[in-house]
Amino acid sequence: MPMQVDLVSPERILYSGEADMVVCRTLGGGEVAFLPGHAPFLGALEISRVKIKTTGGDDVVAAVHGGFVHVRESKVIVLSDVAELADQIDAERARRARDNAGDDEDALRRADVRLEVAGRS
Repeated sequence: MPMQVDLVSPERILYSGEADMVVCRTLGGGEVAFLPGHAPFLGALEISRVKIKTTGGDDVVAAVHGGFVHVRESKVIVLSDVAELADQIDAERARRARDNAGDDEDALRRADVRLEVAGRS
């Protein structure tokens, strides 16, 4: 039995549909995979990628810049202030952001995650 998954940013819903698995990285908890029937869970997200394995066999991959993941009753909701799907990332812009990050570790991590996710599209 699949799960309902919603990947949401303030601007829009990036993905809404059924999935067999969701993988994300939580603060202090590392990478977590959610499968149908997972126990209720609430966690803060790191600047990282989120991978959704859809019931159709496709992978939806997004860069998230923090936020939260909530799991309850076969539903996974990923909320992020900033989230981009792999095919929407401007890799050249991400490279420039990485080059201009200087000592700003968060800016560097955001650029690196965007480039990692863009490479998976």
